[in-house]
Amino acid sequence: MLLNKNDQITQKYDVVIIGGGLGGLTAANKLAKNGRKVLLLESHDKLGGFATWFHRRKHIFDVSLHGFPVGMVKTCRKYWSKAIADKIIQLKRVRFINPLYQIETDFTVEDFTSKLVNDFKIPKEQVDNFFNLIMNMNYYDNKEMTNGELLESFFPGRKDVHRFLIEPIVYANGSTMEDPAITYGIVFSNFMSKGVFTFQGGTDLVIQMMQEELLKNNVDIRLKSKVEKIAVENNICQGVVVNGEFVASKSVLSNGNLIGTIFNMVGEDKFKPEFIEKVKKVRLNTSSCQVYMGIRQGETIEDIGDLIFYSEAGEFKTDELLSMNTTSRTFSLYYPRLRPQLADAGYTIVASTNARYEDWAKLSKEDYEAKKQELIDATLVSLEKIIPDVRKKIDYIEAATPLTIKRYTHHERGSSFGTKHEGLDVSMKLHHEISGLFHTGSVGIIMSGWLGAANYGVIQSYEVDNYLDKQN
Repeated sequence: MLLNKNDQITQKYDVVIIGGGLGGLTAANKLAKNGRKVLLLESHDKLGGFATWFHRRKHIFDVSLHGFPVGMVKTCRKYWSKAIADKIIQLKRVRFINPLYQIETDFTVEDFTSKLVNDFKIPKEQVDNFFNLIMNMNYYDNKEMTNGELLESFFPGRKDVHRFLIEPIVYANGSTMEDPAITYGIVFSNFMSKGVFTFQGGTDLVIQMMQEELLKNNVDIRLKSKVEKIAVENNICQGVVVNGEFVASKSVLSNGNLIGTIFNMVGEDKFKPEFIEKVKKVRLNTSSCQVYMGIRQGETIEDIGDLIFYSEAGEFKTDELLSMNTTSRTFSLYYPRLRPQLADAGYTIVASTNARYEDWAKLSKEDYEAKKQELIDATLVSLEKIIPDVRKKIDYIEAATPLTIKRYTHHERGSSFGTKHEGLDVSMKLHHEISGLFHTGSVGIIMSGWLGAANYGVIQSYEVDNYLDKQN
């Protein structure tokens, strides 16, 4: 049932899920299919989390970088529906444009191997050994080796190769050269199996289909409902307080930011001091900025590719990527073919850059607006080097910053990718500290991205199920 914000909730639920990102949605659907009574609470006016969209004039803008591994097909078919899985299509033209090389790829291991051998002149055996290693990485592997050390060990001194291999993953999950190599290897190997995919019909259609599936499976959904508190007594989760109302439940699964869940919704005093010390060592990942550009109705742009990694930096560096003056950005191009169900679907372009929350949070209101305009201007300058005179065809443009992300998602520091790798262990063991309290979301980098979020929702739904079975 889709509940109104003001509808009073009187019954007790098996589980209340806080947040309608892909992790929360997928967990809700699986638990409901298992016969659990589920209430899904979302603070925004629509579901999706980062898998979302918005309307401006006649334009529909998809939020965030559009692209995930082929594994999403299996996840959607198994935990959602065949109809949703059938909406997943491959992005076949991924381009890299920077001072070191200009390359187009379909982002499969076969094509990457060909590029490394033929364009970068790396011996095939060396390339095969590298891919064999990362394709078999798992979370329990050595966490001491960094991404930088991994790449240097296989391709010493080859900064161009390092950039080619890690740049897409930095945009996909916020990795840096200093992060553990497994955070790169697992995600990269997922993407490399068959290429990069997206939802045909747009995020809006797929989330609508997911909402219909949830309602069909008797999940109660209430939008515009921000959870103020997770109620805990005697170290046992009792339910939540939402819009001033207490809702009883046997368990709570938070799809909110891990740090916000622990400190803001539960409270430090409800946990053992040693656990809180562990939580305080969890680092939040970085944030991002976006520039949304709508092409005037009736205008067209050339098909220049689906995803473009563009940079004018001569060398790939974390500091350059995160700088407010970075020249490194991705362009996601949305052609009318993405939404074949719409007769008047137009062209939109979304540019994304990585960013630090603190750089934007410290600005005065006037400086903040000026920096947003600088971001827009710099984006247009870069885009016109790919699509000459494109600004003449743009009739709507706006920018989002880490502050925008925090406002709409309530993620601490506007984190786009959750926490660093140490967050996963804290997230998975939350119910060991408070009975009946669970977490799903972007943690540990490995679990970030759309596929990671959905799969982590599945993993944590099993934990909730096991807990409820023991209670019964």
